[in-house]
Amino acid sequence: MKDKKRLPTDGEPIKWASPFAALQQVELPPTSPARFVSGKGDPAPMAHKKNRGRVDIIRQTAHRGGKTVTVVTGFIGIGLAEKELLAKQMQKACGAGGTVKEGRIEIQGDQRDAVADILINAGFRPVFAGG
Repeated sequence: MKDKKRLPTDGEPIKWASPFAALQQVELPPTSPARFVSGKGDPAPMAHKKNRGRVDIIRQTAHRGGKTVTVVTGFIGIGLAEKELLAKQMQKACGAGGTVKEGRIEIQGDQRDAVADILINAGFRPVFAGG
């Protein structure tokens, strides 16, 4: 039979060892310098790798009341904050609204060419997919 550990009920303090105690001795690598240079409120483009991967640019109208939307999907290795910055740059360049939903960027209208230019400048390899 397995020996069960019981909690004291007489008011004694409970012996507890943190599972993260071993991490106190771990030395973390130094943080990278700031990725963005602040200018007039807009972040400057980051120094990107030559090829950050393939992303798909899709034009969709389904389930949107007949309105056309440009969707960018397939991002690998970038966080939500960088997707939001890319979306903001795309919205500004296209003069249209947009959002980041479920890991993809959606820009209102058929803006595939302008979106592709921004992605190329950011180091991605855009591919036009779908209709």
